[in-house]
Amino acid sequence: QVRLVESGGGLVQPGGSLRLSCAASGFIFSMYAMAWHRQAPGKQRELVALIDSGRNTNYVDSVKGRFTISRDNAKSTVYLQMNSLKPEDTAVYYCNHANCWGQGTQVTVSS
Repeated sequence: QVRLVESGGGLVQPGGSLRLSCAASGFIFSMYAMAWHRQAPGKQRELVALIDSGRNTNYVDSVKGRFTISRDNAKSTVYLQMNSLKPEDTAVYYCNHANCWGQGTQVTVSS
């Protein structure tokens, strides 16, 4: 049974940083791509960043140069380092593998 558990969200001021973590279990983590999505109030869920099994990465344009996705296969964990946060980054952030989703972690960027 696939399980994804996010952590690391919170309230941060504009320009600040947060690191999200997603601990995965129930599948051979190293073999698969992992992704972070986010959903802001009143908006559709969007793909933020993806990392494949070869550690190739892809980002939505709005976060390029500010966010970094990485993975630790030994810990079956994927991370999202978020720097220079903006109010428009406020959303619930979800970890994703195939058609499985975590419970989400709230990120709020506000002064």
